[in-house]
Parts: sequence; structure tokens; C-alpha cells
Amino acid sequence: MALHLLKLCVGATSPEDLAAHIHHRLANSGSPAYWHVTRMVPKRGDELAAGGSLYWIIRGSVQARQSIVGIEPFTDEAGIGRCRILLDRALVLTRHQPRRPFQGWRYLKDEDAPADLRAFDEPGDGLPPELSSALQELGVI
Repeated sequence: MALHLLKLCVGATSPEDLAAHIHHRLANSGSPAYWHVTRMVPKRGDELAAGGSLYWIIRGSVQARQSIVGIEPFTDEAGIGRCRILLDRALVLTRHQPRRPFQGWRYLKDEDAPADLRAFDEPGDGLPPELSSALQELGVI
């Protein structure tokens, strides 16, 4: 059973914003890898890298995830210990799951993780994102 992380997606107002950010960073970094930097190193990093995902909370709900490919502790140029969470480039949309704000990240058990809907770049249900979100929150879709 996989272990996952929950993280607030600060600055993004939709999965489309997050996808644009990922695309922009990959295009401008010159690196084939994509990662998210955190201050603390997860103590359960081996479990996360063995099939876990980083679930993004956007505007108060889990809305998307990226598979975790690795955990890489490092020291930045100021001498502060940090951690790169290496992520798959693919963004997967998930069922909305309301979450309250918090600092940092939280572990998420596999059985508590929201179900996948589709890969971000796959055709959707044809509904505008706002309507799809509202219907998910109501439990209609």
C-alpha cells in the first residue's frame, strides 16, 4: 500500500494554472526533471518513493496529483538543509476532496486518497472546469 503527501499548491487557482507552471518551469530550466523543494525531509521517504504521489490542494480541495519518483535531500547555497521531491511530469486530475489549509505537507494513506479522474492532457467530460468542480463537490459526478 502506497503512502502519499498532501501539499498546498500556493499561487495556483486551478489545475490548469499548475499545469502551466510545470510546463513553464520545464521549458526554462533546461532540466528534464521536475521537482518541488521543501524545507523538511520526509522521514518516510522510502515509502513515498515506492509508488506514492504528491496530492495538490488547490483552492481548498485536492484536485490533482503527481507521482513521486524520488526524495533527494540537499543543502542550499545558504547552508540550509532542504529536500527535493522529484515528481513525474504528468499531472493527473483527481476527484475533489475538501481540505483545510495547513503549513508544510502531510502524509496521506492510500485508502484516504481521492480517486483519479483522468490525466490532465486527456479529453475531459466536456464541462467547464467550474461546473465540473461544483458537480464533484455535490457528489453528482
